[in-house]
Amino acid sequence: MDIFKRVVDNPGPLGQFANYGEGYFIFPELEGEIGPRMNFQGKEVVVWSVNNYLGLANHPEVRKADAESVANYGLAYPMGSRLMSGQTKKHAELERELADFVGKEDSFLVNFGYQSMVSTIDALVTRRDVIIYDDGSHACIVDGVRLHVGKRFTYLHNDMDSLVKQLERATAITEKTGGGILVITEGVFGMQGEQGDIKGVVALKERYDFRLLVDDAHGFGVLGETGAGVGEEQDVIDEIDIYFSTFAKSMAGIGAFFAADKEIIRFLKYNARSQVFAKSLPMGFVEGGLKRLELIKKHPELKDNLWRIVGLLQAGLKERGYNIGSTKSCVTPVFMKGEPLEACEMVRDLRDTHGIFCSVVVYPVVPKDVILIRLIPTAVHTEDDVLRTLDAFDSVKVKLDQGVYKSQIPTSI
Repeated sequence: MDIFKRVVDNPGPLGQFANYGEGYFIFPELEGEIGPRMNFQGKEVVVWSVNNYLGLANHPEVRKADAESVANYGLAYPMGSRLMSGQTKKHAELERELADFVGKEDSFLVNFGYQSMVSTIDALVTRRDVIIYDDGSHACIVDGVRLHVGKRFTYLHNDMDSLVKQLERATAITEKTGGGILVITEGVFGMQGEQGDIKGVVALKERYDFRLLVDDAHGFGVLGETGAGVGEEQDVIDEIDIYFSTFAKSMAGIGAFFAADKEIIRFLKYNARSQVFAKSLPMGFVEGGLKRLELIKKHPELKDNLWRIVGLLQAGLKERGYNIGSTKSCVTPVFMKGEPLEACEMVRDLRDTHGIFCSVVVYPVVPKDVILIRLIPTAVHTEDDVLRTLDAFDSVKVKLDQGVYKSQIPTSI
């Protein structure tokens, strides 16, 4: 069969909804300055779908630092990969600052979280090694594991008994192959907001020989007393062998980093193909990263205000009878019952009638009869934003229970 005919005839689980949802549910266009209120299709909406946790995207010092850096260097400098011609003192300075902040010897600055996680997993393991990862892990971990030519196992989400079973299997294999074991999990699971049981995982190091890689994209900057992430929150910084986070959440920027012992970071610098063969991160993002990290360290009130809003929103939802799962993070899921297209019609009502912009997650990410609405609070949301959102949820929930949205589902998509 012709490849193009196949992809046109079978557009994939999301692509099948393109005619129905593109430009509204899929690839929606939010306009205006990044913040709690933006414009969507000509109307102002309260936005709960932007990972601007600490409100740094439009912080005046951040905007000034970004603008000055671009004015001084443009968007091209430095050119080439870090290994060849793309290294600068500022790149090295940001790496030192990041390592110090999360309590590690060294760090490695990378361009994007997704591609770098895939590449790092690939660099760390050989066919003799075994990977074990939480079955709720982000796609970047799943895709990185797919490259592994050796054995790979999942353990049930945050289930330490399940992890023990897989560690037993992996140990039996590596005793024959002479390889090692890499366990991968997340600091915060971004869809449902649960913290990874990092403390439980590291306790198993007393019985099993493995190394631990933690993706803390949603924990860095917001968890722990200083914001150093899930390791600080659960008091296990030293037991996390490789710590990872992206700038796309609390830092409201572009870039990511790994932090670990110097020898491990040195290895990744020379072997993570996504960086060896990629252009260096432009100076604007590096100097912008330095300014963002400075503000996180100097202004704990940003994190404090974030958690105040998180508390108001999550407590308000629970008081009104909504199921928000077992979140222990800023990520605030709201679980309801309904069909996928029914969920879309409800979200349309939230946006068009009530001016509330939030993201909906449906099958196959969650079971067929489950609707997951994910809210991302930020430090710049207000109490009024929370109350307006809670009232809007009450209104649409009545319609959902009455079957109003089911009757509005188009007969064809």
